[in-house]
Amino acid sequence: MAGTNIGGKQAALTNKERHGEDFYKKIGAKGGHKSRGGGFASNSKLASEASHIRWDKYKENRRVRHENITRSVLEIEEGL
Repeated sequence: MAGTNIGGKQAALTNKERHGEDFYKKIGAKGGHKSRGGGFASNSKLASEASHIRWDKYKENRRVRHENITRSVLEIEEGL
């Protein structure tokens, strides 16, 4: 895996030399062919439930962060 743009370009050249100029076309076709059309695209109810779960976690984390910040501010003010 390349860590820089230059490394990525070198890796692409190496892949094309080893596996042919249509290397990326072949692996893209394999991925598209293997796809079964599952996941959220085929089940909107599942996507909706996952969205609600994630939103609830976000709201809880936000509430906890706010309480911690408020507590820290109060502690600092008491120390002054």
